[in-house]
Amino acid sequence: MKQVLSITPIDGRYARLTGVLSNIFSESGLIHHRIHVELKWLKFLITDLKVHEVVHGDKSLDLSGLDVLINDFNEDYALRVKEIESWTNHDVKAVEYFIKEKLDAAGLSPIREWVHFACTSEDINNTAYGLMLKKGKDMVVDLLKTLVAEIEKKALVYKSIPMMSRTHGQPATPTTPGKEFINFAWRLNQEIEVLESTVIQAKINGATGNYNAHLFAFPEIDWMAASERFIRDYLALEPILFTTQINPNTALSRVLHAMVRIAAVMIDFDRDMWGYISFGYFKQRVNEGETGSSTMPHKVNPIDFENSEGNMGLAISMMEHLAVKLQKSRFQRDLSDSTVLRSLGTVFGYFTIGIKNAIKGLSKVDLNQEVLDKDLNDNPELLAEPFQTVMRVYGEDNPYERLKELTRGRKIQKADLVRFVDGLEKVPPEVKERMRTLSPQTYLGLAESLVDMYFKDKSKK
Repeated sequence: MKQVLSITPIDGRYARLTGVLSNIFSESGLIHHRIHVELKWLKFLITDLKVHEVVHGDKSLDLSGLDVLINDFNEDYALRVKEIESWTNHDVKAVEYFIKEKLDAAGLSPIREWVHFACTSEDINNTAYGLMLKKGKDMVVDLLKTLVAEIEKKALVYKSIPMMSRTHGQPATPTTPGKEFINFAWRLNQEIEVLESTVIQAKINGATGNYNAHLFAFPEIDWMAASERFIRDYLALEPILFTTQINPNTALSRVLHAMVRIAAVMIDFDRDMWGYISFGYFKQRVNEGETGSSTMPHKVNPIDFENSEGNMGLAISMMEHLAVKLQKSRFQRDLSDSTVLRSLGTVFGYFTIGIKNAIKGLSKVDLNQEVLDKDLNDNPELLAEPFQTVMRVYGEDNPYERLKELTRGRKIQKADLVRFVDGLEKVPPEVKERMRTLSPQTYLGLAESLVDMYFKDKSKK
């Protein structure tokens, strides 16, 4: 029942599609990642830099309880942090106080004041969001690979079946459905490679990025090297040194811009599928009890592709804003990014809905070869392209203009083309015979070979 009270469809109508994102991008997810970073930083200070030992000479600390805290999290922790935040009015400070409570309860009070040592809130936030982004990116890649695999299956099944192309919406040179599917698989793979190769960057260098407090407290420590070691070894992120108080969000922008391009490809794919379904090239399987229209009982609408298109449009608008806005901050810090970053989960939500509905739509369609054949048979003028090309080769006069006069803007029959071929004067007889026997169904160029080439190239990677 809570879903019907949700303000956004991500947590309401489409919760079944986006629930997997909740542990990453929800308020609880953000708190969890903040706690994780704070505790990891605490462990790094104590065990790697040995700051407590240096100051207090205490080598007898039992830190097993700290490891328990690092690996322990539940919803009650998030609720307690929110309770503390109600009086601190500061979300990261609330996390700090929560951790100190836990340390006291675990018998680790001697190290409680090392929590959040030399950190600004952004040190915790940018690393937490970095971990969240990395998980979200990996989930998107897995989902896209599932979609590409489904597209590839269709491509293999349909790689040799003739289909009339459409340029400007008009009948054009034949292709195969398999080749058209492969076009999209190839485009998506380009962006999957971009996402996979994009490392997520993070920083932990203080209030203005200069390690001021760090160095004043411990001038003997190489803090640049230490922060790089912490980011890389403890968080498995890529360290950056050159920042203001905030992470410049270059990596985040790279991920979002790649996702913008993916969403654009997906809208292109959704619209093509919508069009092919409207032409009757694909039939949709009917589910018993399902309704296509409130007044027209016969309808079976391509709703999954329409849903995907709509959600990808929403995702693009938000991703474009975040990718540009989050690279801007007045002087060394302003907080306009903070509220915007909280919508990162919304972006991934709309994007996920779009991909999953496209996968669902693909699973419900089957090719209608009869309709494809009829379209090809009804448009013999498609052969005007190869005929005028051959006429150029053998020096026939005005080949393009003659075929334009024969075919442009009107329907012709196969017999009209045969008569036209018979009247050619310079084309050799054996070539004229090839022209007479050519049909739109056999005028496929290297469409099938291109599908084979795609899979050959992919097998080498």
